[in-house]
Amino acid sequence: MAERLPISFQEHVQLPALGINPASIGFNTLTMESDKFICVRESVADVNQVVIVDLSDTGNVMRRPITADSAIMHPSTKVIALKAGRQLQVFNLEAKAKVSATTTADDVVFWKWISPTKLGLVTDTAVYHWAVDVADQAPVKIFDRHPSLAGAQIINYKTNAAGNWMFLAGISAQQGRVVGNIQLHNADRGVSQAIEGHAAAFAEIRIDGAPNPTQLFSFAVRNPAGLAKLHIIEIDKKDANPAYAKKAVDVFFPPEAVSDFPVAMQVSPRYGVVFLVTKFGFIHLYDLESGACIYMNRISGETVFVTAEYEATAGIIGVNRKGQVLSVSVDENNLVPFVLTNLNNPDLALRLASRGNLPGADDLYLTKFQQLFAMGNYLEAAKVAANSPRGILRTPQVLEQLRQAPGAPGQVSPMLQYFGVLLEKGDLNKMETLELARPILLQGRKQLLEKWLKEDKLACSEELGDVVKQYDVQLALSVYLRANVPHKVIQCFAETGQFDKIVLYAEKVGHTPDYLFLLQSIMRLSPDKGAEFATRLVQSDPPLLSIEQITDVFLSVNMIQQATAFLLDVLKGDRQDQGHLQTRVLEMNLMHAPQVADAILGSAMFHHYDKAHIAQLCEKAGLFQRALEHYTDIYDIKRTIVHTHLLNPEWVVTFFGRLSVEQSLECLREMLSTNLRQNLQICVQIAIKYSEQLGPANLIGIFEQFKTNEGLYYYLGATVTFSTDPEVHFKYIQAACRAGQMKAVEAICRESNYYDAEKVKNFLKEAKLADQLPLIIVCDRFDFVHDLVLYLYKNNQFKYIEIYVQKVNPSRTPAVLGALLDVDCEEATIKSLLASVQRSPAIGVDALVAEVEKRNRLKLLLPWLELKVKEGTADTAVFNALAKIYIDTNNNAEAFLRENKQYDPRIVGKYCEKRDPHLAFVAYQQGQCDVELINITNQESMFKHQARYLVKRRDKALWAMVLTEQNQFRRAVIDQVVATALPETQDPEDVSSTVKAFMEAQLPNELMELLEKIVLENSAFNDNRNLQNLLILTAVQANKSKVMEYIDRLNNYDAPQIAEIALTGELYEEAFVIYKKYAVHDKAVAVLVEHMQALDRAEEYAERVDQADVWSIVAGAQLNDLRVKEAIQSYIRADDHANWVQVISIASRAGKFDDLIAYLNMARKKVREAMVESELLYCYAKTNRLPELEEFIHQPNTIAQVSVVGERCYNDQLHEAAKILFTSVSNWARLASTLVHLREYQNAVECARKANSTKVWREVHGVCVEQEEFKLAQICGLNLVVHAEELDDVVKLYERLGFFDQVMALLEASLNLERAHMGMFTELAVLYTKHRPDKLGEHLKLYWQRINIPKAIRACETAHLWSSLVFLYTHYDEHDNAALTMMAHSAAAWEHAQFKEVVAKVSNLEIYYKALRFYLDEHPMQINDLLAALTPRIDHTRVVQMMLKSDNVPLIKPYLVSVLSTNNAAVNQAYHDLLIEEEDFVALRDAVNAHDNFDVLALAQRLAKHELLEFRRIASHLYMKNKRWKQAIALSKQDGLYKDAMETAAESRDPTVAEELLDYFIVQRKKECFAALLFTCYDLVRPDVVLELAWRNGWIDAAMPYLIQAFREYTGKVDVLDKANAQRTQKEEEKEKQEMAVPILGPGGVGGGHMPLMITAGPMVGVQPTGMPAGMPPMGMQPTGYMGMQQTGAPGFY
Repeated sequence: MAERLPISFQEHVQLPALGINPASIGFNTLTMESDKFICVRESVADVNQVVIVDLSDTGNVMRRPITADSAIMHPSTKVIALKAGRQLQVFNLEAKAKVSATTTADDVVFWKWISPTKLGLVTDTAVYHWAVDVADQAPVKIFDRHPSLAGAQIINYKTNAAGNWMFLAGISAQQGRVVGNIQLHNADRGVSQAIEGHAAAFAEIRIDGAPNPTQLFSFAVRNPAGLAKLHIIEIDKKDANPAYAKKAVDVFFPPEAVSDFPVAMQVSPRYGVVFLVTKFGFIHLYDLESGACIYMNRISGETVFVTAEYEATAGIIGVNRKGQVLSVSVDENNLVPFVLTNLNNPDLALRLASRGNLPGADDLYLTKFQQLFAMGNYLEAAKVAANSPRGILRTPQVLEQLRQAPGAPGQVSPMLQYFGVLLEKGDLNKMETLELARPILLQGRKQLLEKWLKEDKLACSEELGDVVKQYDVQLALSVYLRANVPHKVIQCFAETGQFDKIVLYAEKVGHTPDYLFLLQSIMRLSPDKGAEFATRLVQSDPPLLSIEQITDVFLSVNMIQQATAFLLDVLKGDRQDQGHLQTRVLEMNLMHAPQVADAILGSAMFHHYDKAHIAQLCEKAGLFQRALEHYTDIYDIKRTIVHTHLLNPEWVVTFFGRLSVEQSLECLREMLSTNLRQNLQICVQIAIKYSEQLGPANLIGIFEQFKTNEGLYYYLGATVTFSTDPEVHFKYIQAACRAGQMKAVEAICRESNYYDAEKVKNFLKEAKLADQLPLIIVCDRFDFVHDLVLYLYKNNQFKYIEIYVQKVNPSRTPAVLGALLDVDCEEATIKSLLASVQRSPAIGVDALVAEVEKRNRLKLLLPWLELKVKEGTADTAVFNALAKIYIDTNNNAEAFLRENKQYDPRIVGKYCEKRDPHLAFVAYQQGQCDVELINITNQESMFKHQARYLVKRRDKALWAMVLTEQNQFRRAVIDQVVATALPETQDPEDVSSTVKAFMEAQLPNELMELLEKIVLENSAFNDNRNLQNLLILTAVQANKSKVMEYIDRLNNYDAPQIAEIALTGELYEEAFVIYKKYAVHDKAVAVLVEHMQALDRAEEYAERVDQADVWSIVAGAQLNDLRVKEAIQSYIRADDHANWVQVISIASRAGKFDDLIAYLNMARKKVREAMVESELLYCYAKTNRLPELEEFIHQPNTIAQVSVVGERCYNDQLHEAAKILFTSVSNWARLASTLVHLREYQNAVECARKANSTKVWREVHGVCVEQEEFKLAQICGLNLVVHAEELDDVVKLYERLGFFDQVMALLEASLNLERAHMGMFTELAVLYTKHRPDKLGEHLKLYWQRINIPKAIRACETAHLWSSLVFLYTHYDEHDNAALTMMAHSAAAWEHAQFKEVVAKVSNLEIYYKALRFYLDEHPMQINDLLAALTPRIDHTRVVQMMLKSDNVPLIKPYLVSVLSTNNAAVNQAYHDLLIEEEDFVALRDAVNAHDNFDVLALAQRLAKHELLEFRRIASHLYMKNKRWKQAIALSKQDGLYKDAMETAAESRDPTVAEELLDYFIVQRKKECFAALLFTCYDLVRPDVVLELAWRNGWIDAAMPYLIQAFREYTGKVDVLDKANAQRTQKEEEKEKQEMAVPILGPGGVGGGHMPLMITAGPMVGVQPTGMPAGMPPMGMQPTGYMGMQQTGAPGFY
């Protein structure tokens, strides 16, 4: 069996496997401040990043794009410190916020977290501390660096826990070795000491007998001679502590580690062990107290350059150069045995076991304790017991021994010494705490208990709390809280008045006390506290007491106010299901405090109570407003609403808003009928506010019903403004008239738009008002002027007519005059009336003229109009009227029309159309009334006038109207324009506007006709360029056949523009002629090649003109027509390189590389473009001109893209050319691929090595494998398999080709690589399962920690390699599968010791029972050994049942014996069966006495029939234990076991049983037994029975001893009774004498005494009124069961 090591070694993660670049794993780029995080700075694709690895979640690596010189993570939280130059910043990554920042004066060469809030900064000259918890605080200088550290590389800086000691460690190369220097500094004294050393650490240890921990400093050094020492010295020595002897221990280095030296040190505070790590990867373990070396071994082949404390196991964790994160910890199970076995150092083993609470030294401690105790050294024995690991000696037995041990004079007792050591070292258990607490409390030193409780030194329990509570309730509460005894905690809270904490605590611990009882108790003690407590109970979720229960408690003690406050608080949610509670709170306040109920109702916080019931209570309480708010029945409302004198009027008005229309109207009638005078005003207010809802008609009807015109007037006066109802307005006018409010009548008649005018007019006429102004207003507004004038004229009220036209509305004068003319009023009167308004501007002349004209009396107005003109009027209507009069009278009308500009041409022209069309034309022409003029000239065929007007007018819209196709007179108008109007004009603008009009009207033929007349004929405009252009353009659009004629005849047009237009009109020949005529050769040839596609004609034209730009155009056309050779020649003739991109593209596609070379050589002379030279290279390659290609490459200043051309050649399989190109640019990757195609494999591998690209290695490797160049393939493969993503493809390639040995050789060679990863070890294991199973076992044992175990498991399953599969399952903690595999394939995989170890760790307990079946079938003799391993977790009942079914119970007897202590029924039964079968009655009796969990009666009945006497005795014994006395005695009598029978009778304590046994002995004539029974059952048998039986059977002598003793006992009892009776008689006589001496009515006689009142006298125990039977309470009193009696009729006294 392998040696058990005192350490456990674990690899946590490999950083390269997490994607971290191995080059970034080093002291300068990787930091680890604790076992929580690793921080790495690296560069990925030229982007600087900081990688943060959370060691608790390595699958979630955090990357941040941060550029910094250094980065360190906080030891415990996600806070990072960054350094860039002299800028220092600290960031919280989770909060995404900056914590602190600062700038240093010097460069920081090293920094480290020295506490959770402080960083240590080291510069070249000094050390600083920077507190980052204070924002932007500057670092504080602590000390200067010692000269010995000048030039050294700082590798560590630490402070002790108190912060007053610190050391700075650095290394430097001197004389061929690495020298370490440490500066130890004390901040209290401000001094430093230089020490030679490489690694150091601060530590703390408690030495036996020392009251305080001892502060230590340890450091390790290797001197020039190669000797290494570990030094441990004491710092900060306390006076009370014993001195710590300085330790200097040799550190062993193997011979091969000549240059090795310590690099890191960590001290485990839990075990007091120093972990020392060296550069070569060795780990050393030393005991801190003694300095003894415990263990040394190598843990890493690479340097571990950074370490930290591994808090999970109090070990050390570090990172080596390969990126392995490794940890070393103390193996608690093996350390002490290792020290005992390998080091043979019992003292060290004892110290380690005690200090770390470790197993392995239990026997040593027990032996030592017993030896010391036996020697009488009780104090040392107490120390040993207190320091025992895992409390093995802290038992009741040891405690009792120490209590009994005598103490030496002048020294503390062993018990106190024991407790003292325990309290210094740690805490006490429950038993020890109780033992210590009782004497401490008896001595009144509870402050010690409080101190130990605060220090968590005591084990709190309910028993301890009960003990403490007798002395201090508050301290007991603290104990109960720590012990988690909820009911006792709550009891203490209640007793100390901390009611507010009860619910919080109960919810926190999940305890449910009797809250109802608690609340009742609190109410009696403090009602206010009770109310708060009740609120908290209800506010819990769910509520701890119902609201009803709490309310009942309040009311039971008559706390109305508190109940109300509580209910208001808890019912503020206004929930429907709490309606009954809302009713209850309102009801009790309406009965006892109506004002409170009124306030509650006023707050409107409740909506779900019984409103009808509450309304009745409100009415009874006089709260009529609240009653009305809740009543819904109209009769209740009407009964209550009439009390308006007791209600707020504003509220009453608002209340009506809640009623329906019918209810409101009924209430109004009720109010008016009850008291009209009192309620009229409020009824008017209600009617005004709710007029719209109640309906004006209904309200008017009510007011009219009660004949209150005043109310109606005020109601309508307030609502008429907002009403649109005609009836409302009419009623208001009526009411106002009746009330004599004429101003209001005038106002409503003037302003209202909603009354019925006809109805109002008739009412006002019938009303015969003294003032006719309202009637005038109505008739004026609604155009009843004619009726008004007739009414006033007939009633001889002409003055109101004058008032109307002069003051009210002068604009109505025309209508008034018309009406007067209709009634044949005298002309003089009319003229007089008209003269009176002569100067009024409001008179509408048009209306006046119209009224008079309708009646053929227009001349009547001539003097008035002429007077208007003389006054200088500018009114158009005046001049219109004059024009009409002049036209009718033929008074020089045409002159008036031409000269006067103030009349309206349309009105006058319209008036003239039927009378004289020429005058109408004149009027329209004067006013430019285009539409009317065109219409009259068309109607009267006046086209010449119309043509002249159109030409002169120059209006586009007018021309468009005339020239539209829908105009039937268009042709006639055009003829007059062409023939007359245009030839007459000399104005170019007239011509221009006319031509534009024709163009816009799209009349090309007519336009050509017009232009030919202007341009081709002799006119003033025949050389006009615009007109010539227009003529040609019109021909292009309308008549293309004439275009060529116009081009030849005309010479003053814009040739380029015309040519472009000709092209758009597809007149290519005409365009060519124009360009040729004007010598525009480039555009001419462009027409030939682009539009006419005449390339041959274009080439001839180019030969003729021989211009470069012409050749370029021709070349481009030839190129587009794919005449590549001709195009290239044309480009060369044109010396044009501009289109080189297209030329290269088309020529390349056409394969014209020879011609392209000439063009590119020409282009290269003119342009320096990479593409040109690149294409020239490619052309050389395509034409196989390799010498020219090589010569061109070596030319200076070439800008060709050689790599790109090389890729093209490679893709086109021009490998020779590609080889030349790739070689010239050193593109090793592509060169390697090219050489592969050229079958130059050796050179390809060399190029791949230079390229160092995974892709290249993969390509070269694949070809080498296919060509069976295995040596070269292995070189490539070793560079591939280090990449995990490539490994699978490499393996598949070999397997596909059948090269299994080669791929295994490749992977075997790769395992020694520095970058070997898990995938390589795993794939090799998988290959071994397939092809070399014999190698698999060794491989798994060596590298199982670096294998992907799940994948290997699947491979082993497929290959049926069961032994290896079990190994993998075991190391992957898949113990269930391991056990199942071993059972399923036992021949190959089962081994007993291993199976026991595995099956004990399975999680599925069913495997236990499968294992038992397996052992029964295959290894039955080892089943008890298996059961011993499974005992802690196995179901014993099930095991027994299994064995019973298989009839194998005897096989497991050792197991049954071992588990008897569990007192399991099935185990006991099986064990009993075995013993009965083996006839082992002794063991059976011991078993039934020791364990009682079995069917006693069944076993007794079974044993009662057994043939052996001892088994029947056991049956009797069982009957007796089960109190079956008769069966037990019967069985004993049956076997003659009279002693057993007598013992059973005595045990029964039943006189009947004993006396029956007496009878039996008499019947059987067993005199000796009779006497023995009397002795055994002396206190059970009755003396009279014994005497009778003895006398009747002549056995008086046998009974005499019993009778003597019985007489003596009875005599003693009689003596005692006699004495007690005499004493009682004496006391009664003395009491009677005292009572006789007291007066019957008291010292004052009848009424003279002053008996205290019952309410203040307290309970009158024993007092009985005279004349009442005994036991009856006096009148007015009733028994209560509490302190006697309570007076009735005093409710509320509590």
